[in-house]
Amino acid sequence: MKMIDYIVAIIGVLLLGTGLFLLWQYAGAQGVMLALPYVCIGVGCGTFGHGMGNVISRRALKKSPTLQKQIEIEKNDERNRALSNQAKGKAYDLMIFVFGALMISFALMGVEVVPLLLLVFAYLFVVGCGVYYRYKYDKEM
Repeated sequence: MKMIDYIVAIIGVLLLGTGLFLLWQYAGAQGVMLALPYVCIGVGCGTFGHGMGNVISRRALKKSPTLQKQIEIEKNDERNRALSNQAKGKAYDLMIFVFGALMISFALMGVEVVPLLLLVFAYLFVVGCGVYYRYKYDKEM
């Protein structure tokens, strides 16, 4: 697991560098090349932060095994898991209404069809996943 965090951090730096290079090289770009450098920079920064965060966290906890054990117990505690799942459920319920209202407002504003359809397909994918897991967990219990 340790090596994966370093690899993730290196991939983040490479993406960040690629984004900066593309931004410098294609200053007057249009279309996809207009957004690609910024996407690479954003994903690169996030990936680097995630990888380095794990590396730093692991190093800090290495010096304190009692703290590491306490964090592991809290992470696997049933009460904390139940609270996390309940919060995710509430956020999902809210997301259904927010994205539904957003799709309707985009349609009424006359937004182009392609972005609107992408939003609709993403919405239906999330709802479909919710239905699938509801069915799956219902069969288990």
